Parts: sequence; C-alpha cells; structure tokens
Amino acid sequence: MKKLLSLISILIISLSAYSQDSLVYYLEIAGKNNPVVLQKYAEYQAALKKVPQVGSLPDPELSTGIFLSPMELVAGKQVADIRLMQMFPWFGVLKSAKDEMSLMAKAKFESFRDAKVQVFYDVQRNWYELHKLKQNIRISEKNIELLRSIESLAIVRFKAAPSGNNNSPAVNPLSLSSGKGSSGGLSGMNKMGSNPENSGSSQAGSPMSVSPMGSSSGGLGLSDVYRIQIEVSELQNNIDLFNNQFITVSAQFNSYLNRPQTTIVTLPDTLMALNFQPSLGAISDSTLKNNPMLGMLRFENQSLEARKQMVTKMSYPMVGIGLNYSLINKNDMSVSPMNGKDMVMPMVTVTLPIYRKKYKAMREEADFLKSANSQNFKSTANSLQTEYYQALQLYQDAQRRIKLYTGQFQLASKSLNILIKSFGSSGSTLTDILRIRQQMLDFEYKQIEAVADNKIAIALIKKLSCEE
Repeated sequence: MKKLLSLISILIISLSAYSQDSLVYYLEIAGKNNPVVLQKYAEYQAALKKVPQVGSLPDPELSTGIFLSPMELVAGKQVADIRLMQMFPWFGVLKSAKDEMSLMAKAKFESFRDAKVQVFYDVQRNWYELHKLKQNIRISEKNIELLRSIESLAIVRFKAAPSGNNNSPAVNPLSLSSGKGSSGGLSGMNKMGSNPENSGSSQAGSPMSVSPMGSSSGGLGLSDVYRIQIEVSELQNNIDLFNNQFITVSAQFNSYLNRPQTTIVTLPDTLMALNFQPSLGAISDSTLKNNPMLGMLRFENQSLEARKQMVTKMSYPMVGIGLNYSLINKNDMSVSPMNGKDMVMPMVTVTLPIYRKKYKAMREEADFLKSANSQNFKSTANSLQTEYYQALQLYQDAQRRIKLYTGQFQLASKSLNILIKSFGSSGSTLTDILRIRQQMLDFEYKQIEAVADNKIAIALIKKLSCEE
C-alpha cells in the first residue's frame, strides 16, 4: 500500500510539473482568478437576489391609535384602535415581476460567460505571442552561431590571402571574433540583408573588381570579418529587443491570471500549426445561437416583455384586506349587554388607478426599450458575422503563409549550405552568403509568426462560436 501511494504521489507530481507549461493549466487559473470574470459572476449572483425581492407581497401595515382620554360610547369607553392591513397587487403582477428579474439574472449570466470567453481568448493570444517571441530569440541565437562559423571561415581566408594584395594595416584577425557593432535594430538588419551593396560600398575601386580571389584578398578579407561582426551585433540587438517584449507580454499575461507580473511563464519548446476546418454555416448556427452577447440581448428583450405585462397589470386596482380592532373598557353608567366588549371589524381597501398617463408612459417606455434592444441585437449579430469572416480570413492567410515560408526556408537553407561550402574554397562572396542568410532568417521569422497567427485565428473562431 505504501508503494502504491508513493507511485501515485510521484505520478501526481510529474503531471503537475508537466501541466505548468500547458495552456489548459493557465486557462484554468484565469477562469478562477481573473478580476473581470469574478466581477461579472458577483453581478450575476446579485441579480439572482432580486428575484425574491420583487416576488414578495408588500409589507403589511399596522397602525395603532390610543385615546389619551377614553372616548365615551354607549357600550363602554374606547381606549385604543388597532388596524392591520395587507395589500394585494392584481393577479399576475408578482409573477411578471419575478419573470423580469429572473430573465435579467440570466442576462447577467450571459455577460459573465462573455467575460470568461473573452479572457480565455486574451490568455491564448498572449500565450502564442510569448511563444513567438521565444522562438524569435532562439532563431536569432542560432543565426549568431551560424555567423560565428562564417566568421571563422572569413578569418581563415584572410590569413591565407596573398601578402602582395594585402593593402590593409597589420591586424591580428583572430582578435576580431570578439568584436561587437554599436548600432542595431530589426529594420537595420533587414536593410543589410535586402541591400548588401550599401554595407559594402566602401569596396568600390578595391582589388575585388580585379582579383580572382574575390572578397578573400587583403583588405576585403578584413572587411568581410567586420561585416559579419556588424550582422552579429544586429542580431544581438534583436535578441535584447525580443527579451524586452517578452517581459512586457509576460506582465500582461500574468495580469489576466491575477498574479504578480514578474511570475515566470513556462512555455513548450515547439508549437505546431493545426488543421482546422471552420464552416461558414457556423455563422448562422452556432455563432448566433451560442454567442453570450446575443444570449444576453435575448434575455433582456424577454425581460422587457415581462416588464410590459407587469406594467399593464399594475394599472388595475390593488386590493387590501385588513382587520380593525377597537379596545373598549366597561362604562359603569351603561346597562347595555355590549358594555366593555371589544369591537372587531374586517376591512377591505381598493386602490383607484385613475391617473392613466403614467401607466401608458411606462408601457411605451418598455416598447421603446424593446425596439432599441432589437436594433442592438441586429447590430451585434452583424458585427459578429463580420468578425467571423475576418477570423476565417486570418486563418486561411496563416495557412498559406505557413506553407509558403516553410518551402522558402528550406530552399534558402539549401542555398546557404552550398554557398558556405563554396565560400570555404574561395568560390563565393560574403555578400551572397549574407543575403541568403538574411532571407533565411526572414523566412523563419515569418514562419513562426504565421504559426502564431494560425493558433490565434483558431482561438478567435472558437471564441465567436463558443466552442471548447
């Protein structure tokens, strides 16, 4: 038994550790701790408490009058008068009031559902953004390693260059591998990759135009090393930028979970795109049927109809049933057989709702509110349909980009491998290598971005159709 309990404990611990980087784990925390979700749920609970309030009868009225001097009667002396009265609304008023509040409570519940669905979507969107930033950092670090390898080849070519063509000052090339550029940014890196002639404009009129060794000769070999170090500095700057963005998005992610913003967010190593088959029929079926915003508007419309019925019945008389009790003491001078006997008198009260304008205005108010609610429902439905089409377009666009950039990256990777081998044997220029490397880097960035957009689009489609 002890061994079994130990195995179960180990299994629970391992499952808990595994779930720390699971999106489902974070969604569960957000559903339990998010302040907006908790606020909407508290509002729903408060709305439920209104149902017994409006469904109860008005409080009975008790009035008491005491005579400071007993009033002389034929059958005694009246000392006090006690009256108890209970008013009853017209038939169906309380039921309509309860229906109105019950439907309003259901509308609050739909508002709570909408807040929860929105928070779940925000958590997923930030989760995929964090994963994209993590992958961008990984790609940049991998490219730095690649550039270091190319730098080693460039240094070897520089050392092997003929001394007669070396017009540069004497510099130890092995000390260049630790050099760092000073400027950086993603835009600068893109310019370097897309227009390498700008970075190599200083080579005009150099031996490159006449030497068969290309960039491996003399000063140009040293220039190649400098250009590689500039590229490394650009990538290092990008890594710093991605790290700063990761901290910001992590803080926002933790805010959805209502926990300290510096809490570490664990992420899986890989994120695979999903083949999702959204249907246009979901626009008229699941989207319009299950969406909590539309459900809230439906319940509000039904509650307004119940209010109109309640107002109509409130225009009828209210009936009150009561009892009047008169406390009478004996009169020594009276010989009546009723002398000193208390009086009990049943009573009936009826209200006269003769001022009809206010009831008419209340009914018209309910009609106008229903009309406004209907227009709001149509507007919201149209917005949801448009948003659904946009999410569908985002998904399809992401699918195309994933396929495109995956193929482009593979071709660029093969081209780069060929050029590096050729560079090692002095058969290709550094400009060609850096250009292909920049293209490969851009393709890999865009591929990761397309995968994240794929997941975000699927999350948005499920949010609109309220699918799990």
